[in-house]
Amino acid sequence: MPISKRTTKAIKEGGWIRRMFEIGIELKAKYGEANVFDLSLGNPVIEPPALFTKKMGELATSSVKGMHRYMPNAGYTSTRSRVAELLSRETSVPFTANEIVMTCGAAGALNVIFESILNPGDEVIIFAPFFGEFTYYIENHQGKPVIAPTDDKFHPLLSALKSLIGPKTRAVLINSPNNPSGALYPQSLIRDLGSLLENKQKELQSEIFLIADEPYRRIIFDGLTYPFIFPHYETTIAVHSHSKDLSLPGERIGYIAVNPDYKHKDQLIDGLTFWNRSLGFVNAPAVIQTAIESLQGISVDIKQYQEKRDYLYNELTSFGYDIVKPQGAFYMYPKTPISNDLKFVQALQEQNVLVVPGSGFGTPGYFRISYCVEDRILEGSMEGFNRVAKDYAISR
Repeated sequence: MPISKRTTKAIKEGGWIRRMFEIGIELKAKYGEANVFDLSLGNPVIEPPALFTKKMGELATSSVKGMHRYMPNAGYTSTRSRVAELLSRETSVPFTANEIVMTCGAAGALNVIFESILNPGDEVIIFAPFFGEFTYYIENHQGKPVIAPTDDKFHPLLSALKSLIGPKTRAVLINSPNNPSGALYPQSLIRDLGSLLENKQKELQSEIFLIADEPYRRIIFDGLTYPFIFPHYETTIAVHSHSKDLSLPGERIGYIAVNPDYKHKDQLIDGLTFWNRSLGFVNAPAVIQTAIESLQGISVDIKQYQEKRDYLYNELTSFGYDIVKPQGAFYMYPKTPISNDLKFVQALQEQNVLVVPGSGFGTPGYFRISYCVEDRILEGSMEGFNRVAKDYAISR
Protein backbone atom coordinates (compact mmCIF):
# COMPACT_ATOMS: atom_id res chain seq x y z
CA MET A 1 0.00 0.00 0.00
CA PRO A 2 1.55 3.35 -1.04
CA ILE A 3 0.03 5.39 1.81
CA SER A 4 0.02 4.90 5.58
CA LYS A 5 -2.87 3.42 7.55
CA ARG A 6 -3.42 6.80 9.20
CA THR A 7 -3.69 8.50 5.82
CA THR A 8 -6.08 5.85 4.53
CA LYS A 9 -8.27 6.30 7.62
CA ALA A 10 -8.17 10.12 7.35
CA ILE A 11 -9.18 10.09 3.68
CA LYS A 12 -12.08 7.74 4.43
CA GLU A 13 -13.38 9.60 7.48
CA GLY A 14 -12.60 13.22 6.69
CA GLY A 15 -12.54 15.65 3.83
CA TRP A 16 -16.31 16.17 3.62
CA ILE A 17 -15.98 19.72 2.31
CA ARG A 18 -13.69 18.79 -0.54
CA ARG A 19 -15.71 15.65 -1.24
CA MET A 20 -18.88 17.67 -1.76
CA PHE A 21 -16.97 20.19 -3.87
CA GLU A 22 -15.80 17.37 -6.16
CA ILE A 23 -19.34 15.95 -6.37
CA GLY A 24 -20.41 19.43 -7.45
CA ILE A 25 -17.96 19.36 -10.34
CA GLU A 26 -19.41 16.03 -11.48
CA LEU A 27 -23.00 17.28 -11.23
CA LYS A 28 -22.19 20.47 -13.15
CA ALA A 29 -20.70 18.39 -15.95
CA LYS A 30 -23.87 16.29 -16.05
CA TYR A 31 -26.63 18.89 -15.56
CA GLY A 32 -24.94 22.18 -16.45
CA GLU A 33 -23.43 24.73 -14.09
CA ALA A 34 -26.60 26.84 -13.94
CA ASN A 35 -28.57 23.88 -12.56
CA VAL A 36 -26.25 22.93 -9.67
CA PHE A 37 -26.23 24.92 -6.44
CA ASP A 38 -22.95 24.34 -4.65
CA LEU A 39 -23.03 25.65 -1.08
CA SER A 40 -20.28 23.36 0.20
CA LEU A 41 -17.02 25.29 0.08
CA GLY A 42 -16.08 28.49 1.91
CA ASN A 43 -14.53 29.99 -1.21
CA PRO A 44 -15.30 33.75 -1.15
CA VAL A 45 -17.15 35.04 -4.21
CA ILE A 46 -16.40 38.70 -3.43
CA GLU A 47 -13.29 39.95 -5.20
CA PRO A 48 -10.38 41.41 -3.19
CA PRO A 49 -10.41 45.18 -2.50
CA ALA A 50 -9.38 47.42 -5.39
CA LEU A 51 -6.35 48.55 -3.39
CA PHE A 52 -5.00 45.00 -3.41
CA THR A 53 -5.27 44.78 -7.20
CA LYS A 54 -3.56 48.18 -7.52
CA LYS A 55 -0.76 47.14 -5.18
CA MET A 56 -0.18 43.86 -7.02
CA GLY A 57 0.06 45.76 -10.30
CA GLU A 58 2.68 48.05 -8.82
CA LEU A 59 4.68 45.11 -7.45
CA ALA A 60 4.52 43.26 -10.78
CA THR A 61 6.33 46.12 -12.50
CA SER A 62 8.59 47.06 -9.59
CA SER A 63 12.31 47.33 -10.20
CA VAL A 64 13.20 46.85 -6.52
CA LYS A 65 16.09 44.40 -6.33
CA GLY A 66 15.89 41.36 -4.06
CA MET A 67 12.11 41.41 -3.75
CA HIS A 68 11.89 37.67 -4.46
CA ARG A 69 14.84 36.50 -2.36
CA TYR A 70 14.87 34.78 1.02
CA MET A 71 13.96 36.85 4.06
CA PRO A 72 13.89 36.28 7.84
CA ASN A 73 11.78 33.18 8.48
CA ALA A 74 9.34 35.21 10.58
CA GLY A 75 8.66 37.46 7.60
CA TYR A 76 9.49 40.99 6.56
CA THR A 77 9.96 43.32 9.51
CA SER A 78 7.99 46.04 7.73
CA THR A 79 4.97 43.74 7.27
CA ARG A 80 5.11 42.49 10.84
CA SER A 81 5.33 46.07 12.07
CA ARG A 82 2.16 47.06 10.20
CA VAL A 83 0.34 44.04 11.65
CA ALA A 84 1.58 44.95 15.13
CA GLU A 85 0.46 48.57 14.76
CA LEU A 86 -3.08 47.52 13.88
CA LEU A 87 -3.26 44.95 16.69
CA SER A 88 -2.04 47.55 19.18
CA ARG A 89 -4.84 49.91 18.17
CA GLU A 90 -7.52 47.23 18.16
CA THR A 91 -6.59 45.49 21.42
CA SER A 92 -4.95 48.31 23.44
CA VAL A 93 -2.10 45.84 23.98
CA PRO A 94 1.32 47.16 22.84
CA PHE A 95 2.44 44.77 20.08
CA THR A 96 5.71 45.07 18.17
CA ALA A 97 7.02 43.20 15.13
CA ASN A 98 8.82 40.88 17.55
CA GLU A 99 5.52 39.27 18.58
CA ILE A 100 4.40 38.54 14.99
CA VAL A 101 5.28 35.63 12.68
CA MET A 102 3.98 35.78 9.11
CA THR A 103 2.68 32.39 7.94
CA CYS A 104 1.24 30.49 5.00
CA GLY A 105 -2.34 31.10 6.05
CA ALA A 106 -4.07 30.09 9.27
CA ALA A 107 -3.66 26.39 8.52
CA GLY A 108 0.11 26.79 8.26
CA ALA A 109 0.08 28.89 11.42
CA LEU A 110 -1.76 26.27 13.50
CA ASN A 111 0.59 23.51 12.36
CA VAL A 112 3.58 25.68 13.29
CA ILE A 113 2.07 26.38 16.72
CA PHE A 114 1.29 22.75 17.50
CA GLU A 115 4.73 21.56 16.43
CA SER A 116 6.24 24.26 18.65
CA ILE A 117 4.26 23.62 21.87
CA LEU A 118 3.15 19.98 21.90
CA ASN A 119 4.92 17.03 23.44
CA PRO A 120 3.73 13.53 22.44
CA GLY A 121 0.36 12.82 24.06
CA ASP A 122 -0.41 16.42 25.01
CA GLU A 123 -4.09 17.28 24.74
CA VAL A 124 -5.69 20.14 22.84
CA ILE A 125 -9.32 20.88 23.68
CA ILE A 126 -11.58 21.98 20.82
CA PHE A 127 -15.29 22.79 20.84
CA ALA A 128 -17.87 21.03 18.69
CA PRO A 129 -18.87 22.03 16.11
CA PHE A 130 -15.32 22.58 14.85
CA PHE A 131 -13.50 22.93 11.54
CA GLY A 132 -12.79 19.31 10.65
CA GLU A 133 -9.11 19.83 9.84
CA PHE A 134 -8.38 20.83 13.46
CA THR A 135 -8.08 17.20 14.56
CA TYR A 136 -5.55 16.47 11.82
CA TYR A 137 -3.49 19.54 12.63
CA ILE A 138 -3.26 18.39 16.25
CA GLU A 139 -2.52 14.75 15.41
CA ASN A 140 0.11 15.83 12.86
CA HIS A 141 2.27 16.82 15.82
CA GLN A 142 1.54 13.88 18.15
CA GLY A 143 -1.15 15.71 20.08
CA LYS A 144 -4.53 14.37 21.13
CA PRO A 145 -7.74 16.26 20.29
CA VAL A 146 -10.27 16.39 23.13
CA ILE A 147 -13.79 17.43 22.12
CA ALA A 148 -15.77 19.75 24.41
CA PRO A 149 -19.49 20.55 24.01
CA THR A 150 -21.23 23.85 23.31
CA ASP A 151 -24.66 25.15 24.29
CA ASP A 152 -27.72 25.70 22.09
CA LYS A 153 -26.12 28.90 20.71
CA PHE A 154 -22.89 27.02 19.88
CA HIS A 155 -21.03 28.83 22.68
CA PRO A 156 -18.51 26.82 24.73
CA LEU A 157 -19.86 25.27 27.91
CA LEU A 158 -17.27 26.36 30.46
CA SER A 159 -18.60 23.99 33.12
CA ALA A 160 -17.86 21.07 30.80
CA LEU A 161 -14.48 22.53 29.82
CA LYS A 162 -13.49 22.78 33.47
CA SER A 163 -13.98 19.03 33.95
CA LEU A 164 -12.01 18.19 30.78
CA ILE A 165 -8.87 20.13 31.67
CA GLY A 166 -6.25 17.91 33.24
CA PRO A 167 -2.49 17.40 33.61
CA LYS A 168 -2.11 16.56 29.90
CA THR A 169 -3.99 19.67 28.69
CA ARG A 170 -1.59 21.83 26.74
CA ALA A 171 -3.95 24.14 24.87
CA VAL A 172 -7.55 25.20 24.32
CA LEU A 173 -8.38 26.16 20.73
CA ILE A 174 -11.31 28.47 20.00
CA ASN A 175 -12.69 29.65 16.65
CA SER A 176 -14.95 32.70 16.67
CA PRO A 177 -16.78 33.66 14.54
CA ASN A 178 -17.15 29.95 14.20
CA ASN A 179 -16.88 27.67 11.21
CA PRO A 180 -19.41 26.03 10.71
CA SER A 181 -22.01 27.75 12.94
CA GLY A 182 -21.24 31.46 12.47
CA ALA A 183 -21.47 31.89 16.26
CA LEU A 184 -19.60 34.85 17.75
CA TYR A 185 -18.41 34.27 21.30
CA PRO A 186 -19.43 37.18 23.58
CA GLN A 187 -16.93 39.29 25.51
CA SER A 188 -18.19 37.94 28.84
CA LEU A 189 -17.50 34.36 27.76
CA ILE A 190 -13.95 35.21 26.67
CA ARG A 191 -13.36 36.94 30.00
CA ASP A 192 -14.70 33.96 31.97
CA LEU A 193 -12.69 31.56 29.82
CA GLY A 194 -9.51 33.48 30.64
CA SER A 195 -10.30 33.36 34.37
CA LEU A 196 -10.99 29.62 34.19
CA LEU A 197 -7.70 28.88 32.45
CA GLU A 198 -5.77 31.10 34.86
CA ASN A 199 -7.21 29.18 37.82
CA LYS A 200 -6.51 25.83 36.15
CA GLN A 201 -2.90 26.77 35.47
CA LYS A 202 -2.43 27.55 39.17
CA GLU A 203 -4.26 24.41 40.28
CA LEU A 204 -2.32 22.06 37.98
CA GLN A 205 0.99 23.97 38.11
CA SER A 206 1.07 23.79 34.33
CA GLU A 207 1.00 26.04 31.31
CA ILE A 208 -2.16 26.04 29.19
CA PHE A 209 -2.24 28.03 25.96
CA LEU A 210 -5.40 29.70 24.73
CA ILE A 211 -5.21 29.73 20.93
CA ALA A 212 -7.71 31.83 18.98
CA ASP A 213 -8.22 30.92 15.33
CA GLU A 214 -9.54 34.20 13.90
CA PRO A 215 -9.85 34.11 10.08
CA TYR A 216 -13.40 35.50 10.26
CA ARG A 217 -12.89 38.19 12.88
CA ARG A 218 -13.67 41.02 10.44
CA ILE A 219 -16.79 39.31 9.09
CA ILE A 220 -19.21 40.23 11.88
CA PHE A 221 -22.80 41.40 11.56
CA ASP A 222 -25.47 43.45 13.33
CA GLY A 223 -23.04 46.07 14.67
CA LEU A 224 -21.29 43.57 16.95
CA THR A 225 -17.56 43.77 17.69
CA TYR A 226 -14.87 41.13 18.01
CA PRO A 227 -13.76 40.26 21.58
CA PHE A 228 -9.98 39.85 21.55
CA ILE A 229 -8.44 37.32 23.94
CA PHE A 230 -5.24 39.21 24.82
CA PRO A 231 -6.62 41.49 27.58
CA HIS A 232 -8.15 38.53 29.42
CA TYR A 233 -5.37 35.91 29.66
CA GLU A 234 -1.60 36.06 29.44
CA THR A 235 -0.78 32.70 27.81
CA THR A 236 -2.47 33.50 24.51
CA ILE A 237 -1.72 33.08 20.82
CA ALA A 238 -3.91 34.39 18.00
CA VAL A 239 -3.94 33.17 14.42
CA HIS A 240 -5.25 35.30 11.58
CA SER A 241 -5.60 34.76 7.85
CA HIS A 242 -6.43 37.11 5.00
CA SER A 243 -8.21 34.35 3.09
CA LYS A 244 -11.62 35.64 4.12
CA ASP A 245 -11.41 39.34 5.05
CA LEU A 246 -9.45 40.20 1.88
CA SER A 247 -10.78 37.27 -0.21
CA LEU A 248 -7.31 35.83 -0.76
CA PRO A 249 -7.66 32.09 0.05
CA GLY A 250 -5.40 31.04 -2.80
CA GLU A 251 -2.55 33.31 -1.72
CA ARG A 252 -1.97 31.56 1.65
CA ILE A 253 -1.10 34.53 3.82
CA GLY A 254 -1.68 34.93 7.54
CA TYR A 255 0.15 35.44 10.81
CA ILE A 256 0.65 34.35 14.40
CA ALA A 257 0.46 36.94 17.18
CA VAL A 258 1.86 36.10 20.62
CA ASN A 259 0.64 38.06 23.64
CA PRO A 260 3.33 40.68 24.46
CA ASP A 261 2.62 40.08 28.16
CA TYR A 262 3.44 36.36 27.95
CA LYS A 263 6.58 35.92 30.04
CA HIS A 264 8.18 33.30 27.77
CA LYS A 265 7.30 35.04 24.52
CA ASP A 266 10.88 35.26 23.19
CA GLN A 267 11.44 31.52 23.53
CA LEU A 268 8.04 30.79 21.97
CA ILE A 269 8.71 33.12 19.02
CA ASP A 270 12.05 31.37 18.46
CA GLY A 271 10.24 28.04 18.31
CA LEU A 272 7.54 29.32 15.99
CA THR A 273 10.10 30.86 13.66
CA PHE A 274 12.15 27.67 13.61
CA TRP A 275 9.19 25.47 12.70
CA ASN A 276 7.88 27.97 10.17
CA ARG A 277 11.10 27.18 8.33
CA SER A 278 11.57 23.51 9.16
CA LEU A 279 8.03 22.33 8.43
CA GLY A 280 8.83 23.37 4.88
CA PHE A 281 7.01 26.69 4.68
CA VAL A 282 10.35 28.56 5.04
CA ASN A 283 8.52 31.90 5.02
CA ALA A 284 5.20 33.36 3.96
CA PRO A 285 5.08 34.37 0.26
CA ALA A 286 7.21 37.46 -0.33
CA VAL A 287 5.08 39.42 -2.80
CA ILE A 288 1.84 38.93 -0.87
CA GLN A 289 3.51 39.97 2.38
CA THR A 290 4.50 43.22 0.73
CA ALA A 291 1.05 43.70 -0.80
CA ILE A 292 -0.88 43.35 2.45
CA GLU A 293 1.24 45.87 4.36
CA SER A 294 -0.99 48.67 3.11
CA LEU A 295 -4.20 46.65 3.57
CA GLN A 296 -4.11 46.10 7.33
CA GLY A 297 -7.53 47.02 8.71
CA ILE A 298 -9.16 46.87 5.28
CA SER A 299 -11.65 44.19 4.28
CA VAL A 300 -14.12 43.33 1.56
CA ASP A 301 -17.65 44.72 1.83
CA ILE A 302 -19.06 42.80 4.82
CA LYS A 303 -22.53 44.22 4.14
CA GLN A 304 -22.82 41.88 1.16
CA TYR A 305 -22.37 38.83 3.39
CA GLN A 306 -24.90 40.15 5.90
CA GLU A 307 -27.44 40.59 3.12
CA LYS A 308 -26.84 37.02 1.95
CA ARG A 309 -27.21 35.78 5.54
CA ASP A 310 -30.50 37.63 5.98
CA TYR A 311 -31.94 36.31 2.72
CA LEU A 312 -30.94 32.72 3.48
CA TYR A 313 -32.11 32.80 7.09
CA ASN A 314 -35.49 34.33 6.24
CA GLU A 315 -36.16 31.88 3.41
CA LEU A 316 -35.07 28.72 5.24
CA THR A 317 -36.91 29.53 8.45
CA SER A 318 -40.05 30.19 6.39
CA PHE A 319 -39.68 26.60 5.11
CA GLY A 320 -39.49 25.39 8.71
CA TYR A 321 -35.75 24.84 9.18
CA ASP A 322 -34.44 25.20 12.75
CA ILE A 323 -31.49 27.62 12.69
CA VAL A 324 -29.44 29.64 15.16
CA LYS A 325 -28.95 32.94 13.31
CA PRO A 326 -25.23 33.41 12.59
CA GLN A 327 -23.53 36.56 13.87
CA GLY A 328 -20.44 36.28 11.70
CA ALA A 329 -18.42 34.34 9.11
CA PHE A 330 -20.38 33.22 6.03
CA TYR A 331 -21.88 29.92 7.14
CA MET A 332 -25.27 28.77 8.38
CA TYR A 333 -25.74 25.57 10.40
CA PRO A 334 -29.35 24.34 10.43
CA LYS A 335 -30.55 21.23 12.21
CA THR A 336 -31.49 18.27 10.03
CA PRO A 337 -35.08 17.12 10.54
CA ILE A 338 -33.83 13.53 10.90
CA SER A 339 -30.96 12.23 13.01
CA ASN A 340 -29.09 10.90 9.98
CA ASP A 341 -27.50 14.04 8.56
CA LEU A 342 -25.77 12.07 5.80
CA LYS A 343 -29.12 10.84 4.49
CA PHE A 344 -30.57 14.35 4.61
CA VAL A 345 -27.59 15.83 2.75
CA GLN A 346 -28.03 13.09 0.14
CA ALA A 347 -31.68 14.15 -0.28
CA LEU A 348 -30.56 17.73 -0.96
CA GLN A 349 -27.91 16.44 -3.35
CA GLU A 350 -30.66 14.75 -5.36
CA GLN A 351 -32.07 18.27 -5.81
CA ASN A 352 -28.63 19.42 -7.01
CA VAL A 353 -28.11 21.36 -3.75
CA LEU A 354 -24.73 20.66 -2.17
CA VAL A 355 -24.10 21.21 1.53
CA VAL A 356 -21.82 19.54 4.09
CA PRO A 357 -23.07 17.15 6.80
CA GLY A 358 -22.60 18.11 10.42
CA SER A 359 -20.76 14.82 10.98
CA GLY A 360 -17.81 16.47 9.28
CA PHE A 361 -17.75 19.10 12.04
CA GLY A 362 -18.16 16.81 15.03
CA THR A 363 -21.92 17.38 15.43
CA PRO A 364 -24.18 14.93 13.56
CA GLY A 365 -27.73 16.14 13.06
CA TYR A 366 -26.79 19.43 11.40
CA PHE A 367 -25.62 20.57 7.98
CA ARG A 368 -23.44 23.50 6.91
CA ILE A 369 -24.37 25.96 4.22
CA SER A 370 -21.68 28.25 2.81
CA TYR A 371 -23.33 31.42 1.52
CA CYS A 372 -20.22 33.18 0.17
CA VAL A 373 -21.58 32.51 -3.32
CA GLU A 374 -23.33 34.43 -6.08
CA ASP A 375 -26.91 35.44 -5.32
CA ARG A 376 -28.21 33.34 -8.20
CA ILE A 377 -26.87 30.20 -6.51
CA LEU A 378 -28.57 31.03 -3.22
CA GLU A 379 -31.81 31.89 -4.96
CA GLY A 380 -31.64 28.84 -7.21
CA SER A 381 -31.18 26.49 -4.25
CA MET A 382 -34.40 27.56 -2.54
CA GLU A 383 -36.64 25.27 -4.58
CA GLY A 384 -34.56 22.26 -3.54
CA PHE A 385 -34.50 23.28 0.12
CA ASN A 386 -38.27 23.78 0.10
CA ARG A 387 -38.98 20.50 -1.68
CA VAL A 388 -36.86 18.49 0.76
CA ALA A 389 -38.46 20.30 3.70
CA LYS A 390 -41.86 19.20 2.42
CA ASP A 391 -40.62 15.65 1.85
CA TYR A 392 -39.56 15.44 5.49
CA ALA A 393 -42.65 17.28 6.69
CA ILE A 394 -40.71 20.02 8.46
CA SER A 395 -43.25 22.01 10.44
CA ARG A 396 -43.49 25.74 9.75
